[in-house]
Amino acid sequence: MVGEIRFLAGGTVTDPKGFTAGATYAGLKTYSEDKLDLGMLISDMPGPFAGMFTTSTVRSPSVSLTEERVSGGKARALVVISGIANACVGEQGLADAKEITAETARYLGFQPEEVLIGSTGIIGVELPVALITAGISRITLSNDGGHDLARAILTTDSKSKEGSASFDVGSQTVTIGGIAKGSGMIHPDMATMLCYLTTDAEIGAAYLQRALKQAVDSTFNMLSIDGDSSTNDTVLICANGSAGAGIIDEGSPEGNLFEQALNQMCVYLAKEIARDGEGATKLIEVTVEGATDTTAARMAAKTVASSVLVKCAIHGADPNWGRIIAALGRSGAEVEEGKIALYVNDVCIMEGGRPIPFHRDGVVSLMQGPEVAIRVNLNLGERQATAWGCDLSEEYVTFNSAYTT
Repeated sequence: MVGEIRFLAGGTVTDPKGFTAGATYAGLKTYSEDKLDLGMLISDMPGPFAGMFTTSTVRSPSVSLTEERVSGGKARALVVISGIANACVGEQGLADAKEITAETARYLGFQPEEVLIGSTGIIGVELPVALITAGISRITLSNDGGHDLARAILTTDSKSKEGSASFDVGSQTVTIGGIAKGSGMIHPDMATMLCYLTTDAEIGAAYLQRALKQAVDSTFNMLSIDGDSSTNDTVLICANGSAGAGIIDEGSPEGNLFEQALNQMCVYLAKEIARDGEGATKLIEVTVEGATDTTAARMAAKTVASSVLVKCAIHGADPNWGRIIAALGRSGAEVEEGKIALYVNDVCIMEGGRPIPFHRDGVVSLMQGPEVAIRVNLNLGERQATAWGCDLSEEYVTFNSAYTT
């Protein structure tokens, strides 16, 4: 028997069996009490990793080394550096990444090829390898260390983003845990900033990769805060089989439930990133229905969610619905003006391509809340998609005008 999915917002990446994590302060960020900037995640049992990585042609060597090792199928540990991206530093970046993973492997008693590396922060700065390797030995690994790791990977984020979901397979419980970071430079074309997922399910590497790609395409790839993507974007998942529930096959009831739980976990983390956008005051959710195909629905939804003019209007609680229609028109999706129906927080603004009289002050009041939902029905087909973003505020501009100073 397969049970229902149970989601825990207070969960973390070490909730699945057989995972430990920990973090420390190594001196990569400006010091403050309780600050963390170096962390590790370990699987007690070897299991396949799957990953999605930045599509940027300018990428961190940390990403390249991790992608290579994920494809090799031997990884069981991850070391994460926060504060410095290890990007645009020439050949030294790869040498540093290899040295840090080798030192981590020595500390853990693993082979270097079993250690992956993630990094995030300022571009164009070399890693202080001595500080990092000294910090590795200070990390204490524990079953609840995922909470510290979730804090350690943050940069401009104002809060941790973590959770877990579980379901029963017979008498055994299968769990998926996850953490993520990111609040600026968010417009991914593969994944998002940094996101690390774990599961104690037993899943083959090929199926795990397909399931991850499917989840990422409908969640993190539908997320936009500021239209910029990163040199370091990475999503990883490890499946170590420690739940003892037997192998989960693609197309089985257990497989379908696993995919649903993984998608639910990624939706939650994507929305948490959008809520925590730099300077954000509102979460934007854009759902496009009635599209000719899924690709068109995704193009339309993400174009609206990433529109600077739409973001500004939502920040000011301005029901300027013409900006939404204009974004739809340039999205590349098939759109017929005479068939569009548009809703803002469930208030119909436009139907059959014509404006519907609405109480403007009432809609303004609804848009002043912490979440603004935009729903569009193109009335051309049966497909739909949802994208997430946030408003664009003066604080975003102020913050990013002095990021390194």
